[in-house]
Amino acid sequence: MRVAMTASALNEAIVLDKLRAVRKTVAISIPVNILLGIAALAVSISAGKGQVGALWFAFSLTINLVRLFFCRQPIQGDRAEGAAARRWSRTVRHNLVLHCVLAFLSGFAWALIPLLCEGYTTPETIFYLTVVCGITAGAVTHGFAYALIPISFITPPLVSVIGCLIYAGGYDRHWLAATVLLYLLALIRGARVGEALVTNESRLKNEATLLSRSLETANQRITLFAREMRERAIHDELTGLLNRRGFGEAVLARTELGTSQTLFLLDLDGFKTINDAFGHKTGDMILVEVARRLTANVPAGAVVARLGGDEFAVLIADPQAENTGEALASALITAIGTPFPNLPAGRIGVSIGIYHGADRGLDDLLVSADVALYAAKAAGRNRYYSFDETLSRKAAMTRDIERDLSAALDEGAIVMWYQPILSDCGTQLTTLEALVRWNHPRHGFIPPMDLIAVSALAGLSGELLRHILRQVAQMIGVLRARGLHDIRIAMNVSPRDMTQMPVDTLVLDELAALDLPPEMLELEITEEIAIDPAAVRGKLSRLADAGIRIAIDDFGTGYSSLSALQTLKVDRVKIDKSFVRDLSASPVHQALIDAIMRVSQPFGFDVVAEGVETQADLDILQKLGCTIVQGYHLAKPMPQDDALAWIERHHQG
Repeated sequence: MRVAMTASALNEAIVLDKLRAVRKTVAISIPVNILLGIAALAVSISAGKGQVGALWFAFSLTINLVRLFFCRQPIQGDRAEGAAARRWSRTVRHNLVLHCVLAFLSGFAWALIPLLCEGYTTPETIFYLTVVCGITAGAVTHGFAYALIPISFITPPLVSVIGCLIYAGGYDRHWLAATVLLYLLALIRGARVGEALVTNESRLKNEATLLSRSLETANQRITLFAREMRERAIHDELTGLLNRRGFGEAVLARTELGTSQTLFLLDLDGFKTINDAFGHKTGDMILVEVARRLTANVPAGAVVARLGGDEFAVLIADPQAENTGEALASALITAIGTPFPNLPAGRIGVSIGIYHGADRGLDDLLVSADVALYAAKAAGRNRYYSFDETLSRKAAMTRDIERDLSAALDEGAIVMWYQPILSDCGTQLTTLEALVRWNHPRHGFIPPMDLIAVSALAGLSGELLRHILRQVAQMIGVLRARGLHDIRIAMNVSPRDMTQMPVDTLVLDELAALDLPPEMLELEITEEIAIDPAAVRGKLSRLADAGIRIAIDDFGTGYSSLSALQTLKVDRVKIDKSFVRDLSASPVHQALIDAIMRVSQPFGFDVVAEGVETQADLDILQKLGCTIVQGYHLAKPMPQDDALAWIERHHQG
């Protein structure tokens, strides 16, 4: 189809070139035609044929003037697609047909010359024959662009000459008639050859022009396509906001200006629950509406982006934005917290991390704002937190940990310390809790929760879990070799690892490879797991069936239910230290622990009190019936060799 359209366009261009050439040559030849007509009129007057000559000249002049008039008229129509292009093409061809008709009429006028010389028999015959031959030769010379026009002009007068010569009779006239016929045929052939040459030249020119136009059109289309692809590449398909890549380019452009800028990093509160409960269609509707509300509530010129999932970013390049950042954050929290259609009020909120500064790249900006966002989420829903010096130190530590973690794992710098868990109110050792420790060369001992969080950011969660598992298995092997089969090792597993990794397979394969009894291992998982037990039930069941004990750590700080604990086959619950510290001074916490102890017996799980730091707290726990305890008052976390020495002393005592 595209080839056919190109051929059609080429033919139309060639026809247009012919029309232009015809109009130009006709405009040149008509004055010559008129001058020769005047000469013929003068000769007719001299020969006593003035009246007939005048009528002839008037007819010829009229035709010539009409031809000149049409040569000066603009061509109607223009290049276009579809029907308009077809109309334009017909207009060009109609012009050529009209010129052919007018050329024939002009030639017919010259075919009437025999009226002025009695059929080419008077003494003026030589003059008239010369003029007719000259004007016909000139017509072919000037009309080479479109052969039908000169042929239409030369045929009537030359046929008239041939007819008159034959009619007059005589040997000489008959040969002259034959010569004129040969002359006519030669002129016709010359006209056609000339048209062919013009057509070929026009074709070459227009092919080059059309090719150039095609290349230009293709280049324009490629440019538009590339622009469209780029727009798609830097914009979020769902919301129309910039995506992470587009946001990075915007940050780079703003950074090069060297102006202060404020970054707001936003994360929706409660979105996952809504998305799971109402479906992804509702979730998409919420994201689109959040994008609209953000755009409507930020200052002009602000850059708004969706970085992925339910995380958004707003960048304001304004030296004064530091003073207005908290006000804008409050406004955004209010705007997004407005109830969504068909959703219960208060179901969607937003937490915001704010960073203000200059001359920093995207990674530094996002890390700083992300640290502030984490602080905002830790403080509760619908809050904002500005990046400060405290968070700056934490961000620096996070970057250093992420950078050095892989090398630390390879070099064995990450080790396990062990803290005893004692029964009978601190007299009988039952368990050693394995606590990961990394003495960073710059930041000292890294808190375990920070280490786990950064390992997830660095994509090293699996390596860290395997490293911890190998050291725990080694400790179990040491205890077994010493005949301490009654002491278990409790190993912490993060909710992320529990849900996203084959923890059951890793643990059981490691124990089997070392021929270690599963009964000497206890896995501690945080209470968050109990919120959605279906996600981990299969893994925990496989571990429990193998003999590994399951414990819920930090109990009381999450949202787990007793039925969920029973579903997960929990063997032990560890009361969070926040409820144990200063227990003697808190009747409320005493009542809570008492309630937990009362329900533990029918549900069949042990209760451990973490964070026992004073004898007074230990005495209260004993009165409440909580006899399994852990804390600094009893024993601190220790390296493996120190823990083994402590066990030896404890058993001897």
